[in-house]
Amino acid sequence: MGKTALKVDDVSIRFNLSREKNDSLKEYVIKFLKREIQYDEFWALRNISFELKKGERLGILGLNGAGKSTLLKIIAGVYKPSSGTVERHGKIAPLLELGAGFDPQYTGSENIFLYGSVLGLSRQFLESKYDEIVEFSELQKFIDVPLKNYSSGMKARLGFSIATVVEPDILILDEVLSVGDAKFRKKSERRVMEMFDKGVTVLFVSHSLDQVEMLCDKAMILDHGQMIAYGDTDKVARVYEKKTL
Repeated sequence: MGKTALKVDDVSIRFNLSREKNDSLKEYVIKFLKREIQYDEFWALRNISFELKKGERLGILGLNGAGKSTLLKIIAGVYKPSSGTVERHGKIAPLLELGAGFDPQYTGSENIFLYGSVLGLSRQFLESKYDEIVEFSELQKFIDVPLKNYSSGMKARLGFSIATVVEPDILILDEVLSVGDAKFRKKSERRVMEMFDKGVTVLFVSHSLDQVEMLCDKAMILDHGQMIAYGDTDKVARVYEKKTL
């Protein structure tokens, strides 16, 4: 058997949703101090366990609100689970909300270092890869322009170029194969495929069963935060087709 790349053990996460509408921060603080705030507990994920070997590719299926993106964020370390543990072995490249760590006041160039540090990349590494990032993003003319003047497509291109400059051991994709215009999308798909060919371990959220069948050897179905199927892609695909008919 191959080495374990990722082990998720009995992971659950709970969010507290405030029931009442407070008109001001002051009112909220007073109620909070008096312990008068009431919450509804919302379990976004419950008791999720699975293990991936190095080089396995897992497709995560489910309808909106099933907890797919939440699970990826826990694995990437963005959220801390309320209970359970996640063991990661190797470098992670999370292609989640591309550019979520950008600052609109800073230029594209400054954001390469800012977002790179959010992803855990050293300044030295980013300096060595700077030209490659700019070239791949096709933003040479705009790299010294503040990000607030970028279109959403330009931001996504820059985010994708920074996040994929590492050679990761684990790649986390959230519906990400739709970055920028058609030409850039083809280029980004090629880059992701090159990573696949190098034997990275992949977690891939998609609404498209075809995409999951094409790209993944394992699949999972989440439904209202619970895992209702897990295993080889073809078996899980049959379950998913029945559920979505």
